[in-house]
Amino acid sequence: MQVLVRDNNVDQALRVLKKKMQREGIFREIKARSAYEKPSEKRAREKSEAIRRQRKLARKKAQREGLLPAPKKAVGR
Repeated sequence: MQVLVRDNNVDQALRVLKKKMQREGIFREIKARSAYEKPSEKRAREKSEAIRRQRKLARKKAQREGLLPAPKKAVGR
């Protein structure tokens, strides 16, 4: 993973790096590897994640087809 530092702005580069790591799931993996996870807990977690993904896809599909209202847009601060 590589981040360019522009105009010696290390703070901005650090923010970009953290965002990239978040998107890649590195923080989640570090937390998962920090302690042992029993196989039964792993199966339950993966199953619940799969259910969450399926519900999200179904919700997005229903919104595209007009069956559900679109989510509210965030108002600028």
